[in-house]
Parts: sequence; C-alpha cells; structure tokens
Amino acid sequence: MPKAFITGLGGTRLTPAERAFIAAHDPLGFILFARNVSEPEPLRLLTAELRDAVGRADAPVLVDQEGGRVARLGPPCWRASPPAALFGRLARIDGDAAIRAAYLDGRLIGAELRAAGITVDGAPVLDVPIPGADPVIGDRAFDDDPGRVAALGAAFCDGLAAAGIVPVLKHIPGHGRARVDSHRALPRVGADRATLHAHDFAPFKAVAGRAGPEPWAMTAHVVYAALDADRPATLSPVVIGEAVRATIGFAGVLISDDLSMGALSGPVGTRAAAALDAGCDLVLHCNGNLAEMGEVAAACPAVAGETAARLSRSIGAVGTPSSFDAAAAGAELERLLAPVLQGAR
Repeated sequence: MPKAFITGLGGTRLTPAERAFIAAHDPLGFILFARNVSEPEPLRLLTAELRDAVGRADAPVLVDQEGGRVARLGPPCWRASPPAALFGRLARIDGDAAIRAAYLDGRLIGAELRAAGITVDGAPVLDVPIPGADPVIGDRAFDDDPGRVAALGAAFCDGLAAAGIVPVLKHIPGHGRARVDSHRALPRVGADRATLHAHDFAPFKAVAGRAGPEPWAMTAHVVYAALDADRPATLSPVVIGEAVRATIGFAGVLISDDLSMGALSGPVGTRAAAALDAGCDLVLHCNGNLAEMGEVAAACPAVAGETAARLSRSIGAVGTPSSFDAAAAGAELERLLAPVLQGAR
C-alpha cells in the first residue's frame, strides 16, 4: 500500500533522484506548482510519468487552481479564472446568477485539469475573512458572509465534480480570522466557541453535509485558543476530533496544509507524525526538497483502515465527466460576471 503523504517535486520532469525516491517510498500522490507547469502537452506527460512511477493509474495528482492569484495553470496556455471574491460581489446583486457562475467556473477549471491528468483541485476556499485579518486569504474567499460562502463554494464543488475532479475544502475549520500569514508564522485566533461555530465553521459544515461526491479538506495551520491553546489545528487531536469531525461533521479525506510552512516548527518528519497522530489522513509536503521528502516519508505509515476507506469513497466517486461545451460555458460565465467585471476594470 502507498504511504500516507502527498509530495511535491522540483521541475517539469522527474529527475533520476526523484524517481528513485518514489520507487523507495511510494507516496500516495503528488502536488504540482507553477515550477512544474510549462505547456499542456508536457504537463500531461508529467502527470502520466508520475502515475507510471508509482504504478497506480488512480494516484491522485493535485494542484491549487482556485482562480485569481492562486492558479498554477495560467495564460497563455490556460484560462485566467477570476478570484472567488468576484462571485461574492455578484451574489450581492443576483444570488442565482452568482451560484450559476461559480458552478461554471468550477466546471471550466475542472475540464482544464482533467485534460492535463490532474484529478484533485485545492479549492474552494471556504474561509470567512474578518476586518483586520491578514490578506493571505483576502479575495481568495468568496465573501464575508458564511451563508454566501457556503452556497458559492458548494456550486464550485459541483462544477469540479461534474468534470471528474475532487475538490479540497480549505482551510478547515477556518483561516479567515488569522492576523498573520501561516506561510510565515503561526496565527492564533482568540474567538470563543460560539463565534467559531456560528461564523467560521458554518460554510464547512454546510458543504460537508451535502449529498453527492465526497470532497477532501485541508487543515489550517492556526491555533484556536478556545479549543486547543497550544497546538494548531493540523497538529491538534482536539480540533480535528471535536471541531472538524464532530461539530462540522466532515467525514472525508483530511489532508494537512504544507508541512514546510513557517507556522509549524521542528523537523518535518516530526511534524508529519504529529499531524497523522492528530487525525489527518494524509500529510502534504510541497517544496520538492529531497532531504525533507525523505524525512516525511520515513514518518508516514502505509495507507490503511479508515483512511483507505475514505480514499476509496472519494476516488471511486470520480466519474466520467458529463457532456460539456467549454466555449458556450465560457461565454455564459462572461455574461453573468459582466456587471462586476465592468466595475473591476
């Protein structure tokens, strides 16, 4: 069985050292960044090469393709998808149009990813930002109203699923209050439980509770003092057990955010073990550093038990994409977004 980690790599093709690492450690899957992406055909060859390296045709290949400033595939080879906040602005004018637009955007993104051999998208962001929060989330969030975030995030998930792509809900149980960027330092949130439940957790609970294909979710490297004053969610069995699994009711594959981020401390292998012990199903290591990759691999067991069942449910639910006219969908999306795009120019 593969090991319970997702790994990054250095460039647009596997190096001999990376191929040897994969053969030795059998990661469950891979995550791609802009450094791994050049043009459509080399990208398709890379995703095929990765699956060949592990000998599993269903090995997950992930990318963060939210739209806006977080998009690893971009012009001129791929479409420039708008930031999530644009759909929130439209929802304040016409809620039905915004939900349709979010669905179409997810469907268009999904079609591009599927053509490249990518099967899991690190989107949508379901965080609900508050005034004074660090801009790391900013326009990556759909809105500052939990209900609108839930409705638009669900529609985006439906679009991805229709394209045969697994969504990843980010950053559970909510990064919107963080006043520092978790890429650089560890945020601490002091809100009480009632506020967290009503505001921050609400979009995740709404989307997790829907029928249909089961999304994954990615943890927040954030301390929630009302739940666990000492450990960020990624490393906290209290936050994962009580907030993510019980209160929010998320029953799918739970993956850590990147272990190499500045919010976490200590050796990366120790971080990986702590995240898995806390209740993450998988850990994510992104920077492509082979020495760190080896530490993470050594700390990760083979996928088994409930994690294997969750993966089977999520990957098994990815079906053949429905019939789709991308040109017509793109034209419809542009028409729906016209009222807010004109104001953005």
